[in-house]
Amino acid sequence: MEAYGDDDMTAQYVTLRTMTAEEYRAATEQREAESVRVLSSAMPEELARERVAHGTAKYLPDGLETAGHHLLTAENARGEAVGNAWVGPDPSQAAGTARSAWLYDLNVFADYRRRGYGTAILAAVEKLIAAEGQSTLGLNVVSDNAAAIALYERSGYAVASMVMRKQV
Repeated sequence: MEAYGDDDMTAQYVTLRTMTAEEYRAATEQREAESVRVLSSAMPEELARERVAHGTAKYLPDGLETAGHHLLTAENARGEAVGNAWVGPDPSQAAGTARSAWLYDLNVFADYRRRGYGTAILAAVEKLIAAEGQSTLGLNVVSDNAAAIALYERSGYAVASMVMRKQV
């Protein structure tokens, strides 16, 4: 799937392909580390690690081969890997009935950030799920990730629900 993005007035182009086994391992390590970082603000780190490992096992029981999930590497026009994405069934909908997909993760690699690749990856994912008959794409974003929030807002996403927390 191909798409263009337009951040900071620089149009970028990406092609999505299935991750290699090594890319999947690296993406999983990065995603799990970030998830532990976020969860550790509300629970002990060891419990956060257990929950994250359980989540990976639940949603990706067969890793790269998990049915209905796309674990993707985004490449630019020069064939360089610029980021990755994980999209699959919306976890809030019953299997086989969903018209909504879920963006579990989207990353732009450090050397390619702030150059329009996030927009391009998101647009390519949207084209992919639309081609599969999905009508909406949902996602969660951590409140301290201002760059991701700005990307999603520029791309037309709106808050559908909000969880708030206070340490007492």
